[in-house]
Amino acid sequence: MFKRIETLKSYAKDIKVLYVEDDDIARKYTSDFLYNIFENLIVAVDGEDGFNQLNNNAIDIVISDINMPKLNGVEMLKKIKKVNPHCHTVILSQYSNSDILIECIQLYIDDYVLKPLDFEKLLNVLEKSIEKFKLEYEAKNHKFYLEQYLSLIDKTGVISKTNTEGIITYVNESFCKISGYKKEELIGQKHNIIRHHENTDEIYQQIWNTIKTQKKTWEGIIKNKSKNGNTYYAKTIITPIKDIKGNVVEYLAVRDSLDTVLDDKEHLFEQIEKNDLSILVLLQINEFEMLEKFYTIPTVDQVEKNFAFNLLSYLPFGYTFENVYSIGNGTFALLTKFNDFNNSSLNINTYLNSFVENVKNSNLRFDNMEFDINITVSYTIGKFRLYEDAKEGLENALHTLTFSNDSSIIASKEAKENLDIMKTVKIALENCNIVSYFQPIINNKTKEVEKYESLVRLINEKGEILSPFYFLSISKKGNYYNEITKRVLENSFKILHTINTKLSINISAQDIEKDETRHYILTLLEQYSNDAHRIIFELLEDENIKDFNIIKDFISTVKAKGVQIAIDDFGAGYSNFQRILEFEPNILKIDGSLVKNIEHDMFSRNIIETIVLFAQKQNIETIAEYVENESIFNILNEIGVDYSQGFYFGKPKKM
Repeated sequence: MFKRIETLKSYAKDIKVLYVEDDDIARKYTSDFLYNIFENLIVAVDGEDGFNQLNNNAIDIVISDINMPKLNGVEMLKKIKKVNPHCHTVILSQYSNSDILIECIQLYIDDYVLKPLDFEKLLNVLEKSIEKFKLEYEAKNHKFYLEQYLSLIDKTGVISKTNTEGIITYVNESFCKISGYKKEELIGQKHNIIRHHENTDEIYQQIWNTIKTQKKTWEGIIKNKSKNGNTYYAKTIITPIKDIKGNVVEYLAVRDSLDTVLDDKEHLFEQIEKNDLSILVLLQINEFEMLEKFYTIPTVDQVEKNFAFNLLSYLPFGYTFENVYSIGNGTFALLTKFNDFNNSSLNINTYLNSFVENVKNSNLRFDNMEFDINITVSYTIGKFRLYEDAKEGLENALHTLTFSNDSSIIASKEAKENLDIMKTVKIALENCNIVSYFQPIINNKTKEVEKYESLVRLINEKGEILSPFYFLSISKKGNYYNEITKRVLENSFKILHTINTKLSINISAQDIEKDETRHYILTLLEQYSNDAHRIIFELLEDENIKDFNIIKDFISTVKAKGVQIAIDDFGAGYSNFQRILEFEPNILKIDGSLVKNIEHDMFSRNIIETIVLFAQKQNIETIAEYVENESIFNILNEIGVDYSQGFYFGKPKKM
């Protein structure tokens, strides 16, 4: 017994025990025995004293007699269980009354020992009670630790849970933040709500085969789509959660966003050292130094940060570099293990070429500004001097795509030209040098000027007058285009006080679809309501109209104010007569490429004759552009074109 007591004493070191007994002799002998086992033993003389002691102390085990004055053992236990339902209890009694036993069982006591006490039997009971307490204590500790771990993961990771059918049952705040959805929009939905269209069915078949059929954990990088359509990448671990029988009851997915770009060059070098064989890609935003001279420091910093955030979305589908670093001054590094990339079966040259094209075909947008970004890329494969070799590749970058055994250098020669044009536009806007010139439109029957077309011009720092061909298409890639449109509209409406003819103004689908520009046009029409009937809006045929209903509603609104609608460059490109009729135009302007060839090209003449015949049947006026000489004018007049515009009658000029 001594060895058992010593062993039990070591287990019971941190357990606090309450012993309740009203008989003085029984209390003395039993408490002496219990002191050999429990260091933290509290002794009470009756039921009332016992309950008070429990209220004042954190008791783990209660050992109590049944028959006591003031408050018997059963009544005391009832009160104790209300205060501490998880408290372990052992009853000592000289009675084996079945009613009392049943009442004690209903109170979920741990054991019942008859008096006079046999300390051997009491020791057996205490061993079981202490073991049960220890198991519960360890379970509570594990649960507590687990809750802390889960809380930490919940705060740092992107987490979701789904049932066995793939229905989302839980998402944390990080998941909502990165996906753009609210919890109520996600719970109850299938996980494909964030599925990116470029992910193949094979990827998801592989995931389900791993987690559902094999009941194993799947790890990999997934390309996802947020609510607003943006692409984001996540390093994902999906694990099946099983019950004790091994049945899968749900799936837990923990993700780590890969949209974070490290700015620690030393960490890059450490990672290179860890890898046996690596692919290092260095990329440079072209003309970054020009950006620094052209824009403010905060703007350039924002360009760099936005590019970093979107960098992974530019990578071609099939492989994603996990390690991305910002080196500074518009330079970034991508690092991966060679074997990992090699297992993707992709060609590195083709992959990087697509990467550069993806960047070139996209724009960075923020603060009502757009930036046309191009990059130069160099890569090296190996373990030693990777950074030095790749950097040398950047510094010696060519203007064409070239490949060697260990490096690829890709660059765009257009970047500097585009940036120079944007700079010219910015300066012209600041100095009110976006101006309007006006070209006369002649009635072919009377040869009188009945209309003018407003044409935008830019005056550069040298005083040179530049046509829109030089700057307008580049400006459309940035917020400057909207400013140019606004200046043209201002200039054009102001000239109505100077002329008494109709005035034709060019606007694009992009102008109309933009709320700000559309509302500005309507404001001007209200301001110049008495002259609105002299306004003609020339619309360019555009295959890239995003919302045809907005265009139709705009046309209907301005026509109600007396404005006429002309379709510009008609006959060029894809001209769809049925669609043109949906615009309900008043005027068709025949494309200049047809007009200037009409003397020598029967095909052009036939097309113009067809357009004129179509227009006459629809009661639509026709205007021919690029009328350069008398011969062209006579042919057009003979065909039945209503109006002419070109150098033969007058060049664009200031008024």
